[in-house]
Amino acid sequence: MRDHAAQLQHALLSRLKMRHLALLQMIDRHRVLNRVALEMRLSQPAITKALREIEDIFMAPLFERTPRGLKPTAAGQAVLHYAIVTLAGVESTARTLTAIDVGLTGRVRIGVTPQVPQSLLTAAMAHLLGQAPRVAVLTREGTTDELVSALAARELDCAIGRSFQGSVDAEVTQEVIYEQEACLLAPAASRARMSQGPLDWSRLAALDWIFPPPNTPMRRTFNTIFLSAGVEPPAPIVETVSVKTIETVLRYEPNAITILARDVSMELATNGHCAPLRYRLAWNLPPVSLFVSRSMAEQPTMAALAAAIRTAAKALGERQAAAQAAG
Repeated sequence: MRDHAAQLQHALLSRLKMRHLALLQMIDRHRVLNRVALEMRLSQPAITKALREIEDIFMAPLFERTPRGLKPTAAGQAVLHYAIVTLAGVESTARTLTAIDVGLTGRVRIGVTPQVPQSLLTAAMAHLLGQAPRVAVLTREGTTDELVSALAARELDCAIGRSFQGSVDAEVTQEVIYEQEACLLAPAASRARMSQGPLDWSRLAALDWIFPPPNTPMRRTFNTIFLSAGVEPPAPIVETVSVKTIETVLRYEPNAITILARDVSMELATNGHCAPLRYRLAWNLPPVSLFVSRSMAEQPTMAALAAAIRTAAKALGERQAAAQAAG
């Protein structure tokens, strides 16, 4: 086993090229060699020969033929993951060097879920753009599971999202930085009507609900809320995590309602079109976490950014605690 590992390592170091990894990604995307050949403007025998060369380097079959095209083997899946991570690193390094070449100090790729306070993203951007010289910044929105996957694939350097309960890549750290209180958010004109009487989930279930998309952690949270109250989760009229979409629906649908973090709800309420209901819910949303790629965690730029985000999160938490104490 040790001899095989040594031989494989030697083959990878001496024979493997970036073009091999790029070809593997293309084969995985198309799953049919003649389509790969057409895209690369090569003959199919040439592509077949190149794949055999790659499999010889890795000392294992990477794809098996099926009636529906090529399918990665277990070894192929491992190699494809390596290809994705390696090529993402190459792209990131190229863009970072380009940023440095035009006078910036580097490049940071940050992901954020839509339903975290704007002030956290503002603090991150203010810190990065306040550097002298500046840091180039790429931002990406998505659900927490999407952002964690992007971190694992080395497409992002850090992310601000909900605490992730699933399997997190060993190269990604997760740090809880902020607790959020949940609240019911409705159209401002409907607030008084919807707030009448005690909290009644069966009554609320009859309204027009905005839910997160299916198979997301927050959708499961919404379902649990209703089931814990002995009520069947309603069929939503809109499924989204987009704060802009939520705001639009609440503006035009008088019976629309959703659950958001109170701090995000208060930010939206400043537009005058929506408002939190008067009820205080007995539970918090999954906490906000900072996710960082281990390969970036110790770099000065990332360490300073993480500190700035923690400081902003602490201030938010203190303001939320003070508002709760005030009643």
